[in-house]
Amino acid sequence: MNDSTTAPAPPTADDLDPLTRPFPGASPYDIYVSASVLSTLQRPLTDAPDEMGFIVTTQVMELWFTLIVHEWRTARTAFAKDDLDAAMDALVRSRRALTALNASWAPIATLTPAQFNGFRAAFGQASGFQSAMYRHMEFLLGDKSAEMLRLHQGDAAVHEALGETYREPSLYDEVLYFLHRQGLPIPGHVRDRDVTTPHNCDPGVVEAWRQVYTGPRHDPLLALGELLTDIAELLARWRFDHVMVVRRAMGAKSGSAGSTGLAWLERRVARPIFPELWEVRGGV
Repeated sequence: MNDSTTAPAPPTADDLDPLTRPFPGASPYDIYVSASVLSTLQRPLTDAPDEMGFIVTTQVMELWFTLIVHEWRTARTAFAKDDLDAAMDALVRSRRALTALNASWAPIATLTPAQFNGFRAAFGQASGFQSAMYRHMEFLLGDKSAEMLRLHQGDAAVHEALGETYREPSLYDEVLYFLHRQGLPIPGHVRDRDVTTPHNCDPGVVEAWRQVYTGPRHDPLLALGELLTDIAELLARWRFDHVMVVRRAMGAKSGSAGSTGLAWLERRVARPIFPELWEVRGGV
């Protein structure tokens, strides 16, 4: 009598746990988020141990810029349709993204001059102020600049996309148009202004916001004002943290692209975002 037993057949792919079943190609996760592509985009040019962190931090910020621009465009479209709920939802999402953006400074926030100098020469004339996506953010806030648009004219696709944002009403323009349609006294010269020019604080807009801030405490327009103020404050904090990172890493040296470096950044910090929302607080 033969006591030998037949060896079990090896498991087929269908027999395996779905969590450990081999993929026929790239994983669905990688196909969806392009993780393998993202992880190949970091190319340090030196052996300095801090350069990798600098590159990753900068790239992560670019991704947050992209999301914030997406949400602000969504909000702008919603305001144009008088859909306050959809606009507020998009602004809330952008507020969360801005909070994450601000936290992105952490890996490079304490670079010493020696650490920064270990790789600074490698990026040559590259500078953060050349970021086209960040410029989309500023244009959407109403801080338009023909000079900053012209900076990108050598890259046709980037220049064309940024030019559209430059020529379109800003997010704040659409907010003011929306307030006017809600019966608030937004002056005609504000509504009819050239939207390619920077928005400056206007007394008539301050008065419109004053009516909101002295009205019912649970007015949805008051919630809108406070949400916009949150966004303005978060971006101001991002700009200030940028100043502090530069101050710690290189002091008052000139910027890599020929700017005045710290002095240029400090002037940007001083520029108010949604200025009437700050001015109104002194008159309520």
